[in-house]
Order: sequence, then structure tokens, then C-alpha cells
Amino acid sequence: MNLFTSLRYLAALHQHKHFGRAAAACHITQPAFSNAIRALEEEFGTAIVKRGRAFESFTPEGERIFISAQRMLHEQELLLQDLSSKADQPVGALTLGAVPSVMPIAARFAGHLQARHPGLSLIVRSMSSPDIENGLENLSIDLGLGYTDRLKSRAAKLVTVNQYTERYFLLRRAAQPTPAGLHIADQPMRWQDTAGLPLCLLTPEMHNRTIVDATFKQLGLRIQPVIETNSILTLGLTVLVGDVCSILPGALVAVLRGYAELEAVPLVEPDVLTPIGFMWAGSDRPSNAMRSALRMADDPQWLTHVMAHVGLLQSGVEA
Repeated sequence: MNLFTSLRYLAALHQHKHFGRAAAACHITQPAFSNAIRALEEEFGTAIVKRGRAFESFTPEGERIFISAQRMLHEQELLLQDLSSKADQPVGALTLGAVPSVMPIAARFAGHLQARHPGLSLIVRSMSSPDIENGLENLSIDLGLGYTDRLKSRAAKLVTVNQYTERYFLLRRAAQPTPAGLHIADQPMRWQDTAGLPLCLLTPEMHNRTIVDATFKQLGLRIQPVIETNSILTLGLTVLVGDVCSILPGALVAVLRGYAELEAVPLVEPDVLTPIGFMWAGSDRPSNAMRSALRMADDPQWLTHVMAHVGLLQSGVEA
């Protein structure tokens, strides 16, 4: 079997943490996938995977092999892109990881980038902040979009480019539906006034929830949501059909603009402003796809588009 194919199987296993799902992602049967991993173990003379009744984890040696495999696959992709691309016509793959709360912006970025450069093949993954940061460091993803302020505490340095500042809104059912769709309230609400409302919030491991909890803690308040979820879609739908409210960043509020039954209220006191940006592992040899993505991330036309879709929907909430 081709070595690069086997290494891609190893990368898929690292991503999916499950033999069956990894095999399906590679479009082969699970027995064939397992045999390929065993062949790699024989090739390197060491166990790569801790096996129980199901996949447990990589062995320490397996982690080292995976890191080397990612470097080899990365170098192969760089070479393939160099051989295939022409001036201003990049060809190749780019994997973008984004935290759930910014997925609407990540989707827009991918769509615009692929339209500008049809030779690019893009993968957009919803990932937690730690998984994005680790993925950038081990080269399993190329570009991240998320909370850049988290990186101050990390030893490994990632390069960032700011995109916008995230602001927060209380999402609730409107007293009266408006023909124009979701209504942005003229008067803001204080964070402390939301503490007694029945809230649907993200689960505690999500960084967005960490921001919300930290804001209430700053005010000396502790909240207990009536619904918790790791699904961004659930946040909006529970408000739409239930008797709960939610706290959402502006990019998600913008996605819900078509729902006349909903109202978003800007939250103040304090003004919680969270920088959102692209991040990547600095390299003096970025791929053609990466160079194209970074150029667009700095493009004034793209940045204008971003500001129109991050919830800054009234002049009272300034960019």
C-alpha cells in the first residue's frame, strides 16, 4: 500500500477516534482500515494504537508517529500545490477549523474564498477552541477562526489576524412579530437583569459559555440555565418554540434575522467585547491555498462583508 495513503488513514483515525468512522471517512471497509494500521505498526515495529473493545487512544509512540505523519502529509500537500498551481490560480486543499459560535462567518469565508479561487478544495470543521489550537500545532488543520485572546496563555505561538469584535445579545420572543424579521431592541439590557430569566446556554466546556459565566461572576451572580446544549442551532430554536431566552453572539443573531417572532436585545453593563480572528502556525513556506486565504482575510471588501453579518444591525451598536 502507498505510504501516504496509510498515513492518511492514521490521520483519519486521530480525527475520528473510532475505527468505523475513520474507515467510512476514507471510503474503505473497517477490516481493510484496521489491516492498514496494523501494517504501519509492523513497519515501525511498535504499537500505534491502544486497543480495547474499541479505540482508546494512540500509544506514546503512536503520537510521535502521527506528528511525523502530519508533517509528511503537509509537505506532500505543499509540493502538490506548487506543481499544480499557476499565478493567481491556486490549486489544493485547505482545512479551516472554527468554533461553533463563528461558524456562520467561517461558512461565508469558505464560500467567498472558493468562488474567488475555484481550484481550492475546502474543508470547514466545527471545533472547540482547544482542538483548533492543537490542530494548528500538529498540522491537522491549516487555519483556525476563533477566540484570539485565548492564545495569550499558550506557550506555542500562533499568528493571528483580527476579523471583528464579538458582542452579545439576549435573544427572546418578540411581543409582536415584525414584518421585517428579527427585531433589534432600541434599548439595551443590563447583564444582571437577564440572570433571573429562564436561559438556554451552551454547555460549560464551550468557550462561549465560559465568557458568559465569567461576565455573571464579575457581577457577583451565578446562573443556572434551564437548558444546556452543545448545539448552536438548539440555542435559537428553543427560544423560537419554547418559553426560554438565550444569550448569543452577534454572528448567530445575524443568522436568525428572518424570524419575525424573535427579538435581540444588546447587552451592556458590562460591555463584553471579545476579539475574533484567524490563527495559524507561522511558517516561511505557507501553501498557495493558505496564502490565498490570508490575502482574503485582510481584504477590505471581505472585512466589510464580515461587519454586515456579525449582529451590528443598528446604528446604536457601533462597529
